[in-house]
Amino acid sequence: MFIVGLAVKNLSRYTRRTIITALAIAVGITMYIIVDSLLLGVELESERNLKWYETAYLRIHTTASWEDRLFLPLDDAIEEPLPIIAMLTQRGYRAVGRTRFGATLILNGEEYGEDGYIPVIITAIGEDDGLVYRFGESLAKERFFAPGEMDGLVLGSWLAEDIGAKVGSTMTVSARGKGGFYEAFDAQVVGLVNCPNPNVNRTLVMMDIQAADQYLAMEGSVTSIDIRIPDKLDVEAARKQIQQQLDPSLVVLSWKDLAQDYLALVSAKQGGSYMILALIFIIAAVGISNTMLMAMYERSGEIAMMRAIGMGTGPLWAAFLLEAGLIGLLGSVIGSLFAFVANLYLVEIGADFSFMLRNVDMGFRISGVMYGAWSLASFIIAGIAAVALSMLGAVLPIRRALKGSVVRTLGRQ
Repeated sequence: MFIVGLAVKNLSRYTRRTIITALAIAVGITMYIIVDSLLLGVELESERNLKWYETAYLRIHTTASWEDRLFLPLDDAIEEPLPIIAMLTQRGYRAVGRTRFGATLILNGEEYGEDGYIPVIITAIGEDDGLVYRFGESLAKERFFAPGEMDGLVLGSWLAEDIGAKVGSTMTVSARGKGGFYEAFDAQVVGLVNCPNPNVNRTLVMMDIQAADQYLAMEGSVTSIDIRIPDKLDVEAARKQIQQQLDPSLVVLSWKDLAQDYLALVSAKQGGSYMILALIFIIAAVGISNTMLMAMYERSGEIAMMRAIGMGTGPLWAAFLLEAGLIGLLGSVIGSLFAFVANLYLVEIGADFSFMLRNVDMGFRISGVMYGAWSLASFIIAGIAAVALSMLGAVLPIRRALKGSVVRTLGRQ
């Protein structure tokens, strides 16, 4: 108790210095928790928007088409998707067939200002696509194409803006069909989609799957079967279970397999969090070292007197380390309070970055507003780190103070 009382008393003797050092630590703590909250919120929202608008939870491809996926082959399509979809439905999953193929949109100069073309990936969907995806909630203008509508296209809103298209605009679609022949047909934009996934808004082109089947001679085959599972189920466990029921020529892929670019960003995000935490460590170490160095210098006579009357170096080490740890604890408490208030705003309202995300592809699947997320772990890690580093930063000043000669120190007083 004497050591604790001594440490607390020393803090109160240098109130201004203690508060300044604690505030420096608090700023670092606040920065770390806020940045970690934003990155965690972005991660959670990106995963949701990937599943809802881009990859689904699981997807079935033929092994050959997955190996050549960069070329979007149609010749290696799933020939009989309906029995597979029926099997998945019986097991409580939702599944739909889709056809993705590369195409070129040819733009007429009279309508778009100049002649041009743009390579795209077209996704052909059926009327039951809403069982897996949520595009019905993201229609910005007009309508989706009707089943069997041969010339209707739905574009991502950002893509339409970039090429100067609007509802009613016409264009020619050129694509390679199943078997290697080339097909061209005229199409009209019937709707625009504006969803929370910027990658989709920037690249989406959709048409009716029955129309694509006729134009590309797919004969009922599809390039993939996309699956939605209940959120409570483990994706990897469901993937393995479905794979066991399928022919070896088919492969089941999770959303993680289909979103490697996003997962690379998550890894980089973790590195960024650790870098911010390292900056907190530096702030704490420098601040505490400076505070303790000044305290040791001003109390050199007092320290020598306590040593002269028989107080060992062990209790002195304990008292001064505890003093440094209390400064770190005070800083972590203040910083956590600041972070709690700021994070409450981020979780409920968010920070609008739409001005930046519209023209910059950051890889995250958020379209504008970045929301925070609560993470008890970040508060605990930041608090422990602040206390531990504060004590570590005090080691050299304490060692220097206790290393000096008692006689010489008292002689200078």
